[in-house]
Amino acid sequence: MRIPHTSLSPATLRAVVQEFVTRDGTDHSLVERRIESVLRQLETGRVELHFDDETKTCNIVLVDAGIESNTRETPRD
Repeated sequence: MRIPHTSLSPATLRAVVQEFVTRDGTDHSLVERRIESVLRQLETGRVELHFDDETKTCNIVLVDAGIESNTRETPRD
């Protein structure tokens, strides 16, 4: 289920993005940079926030020419 990122408070959105970018054991020295990158991509529409009701998790998915690509990789600039 797609969740408009604008429907979340800034603090909640940041927490969701932080959980996503640190999910794979990321180098924590780069976390802030990765969070900012994902937030920018949400604003530009390059990625979307989705909630998986089955696993009860939020994911960031890449939007590519109208085709969603659900990936565990952190979207990049």
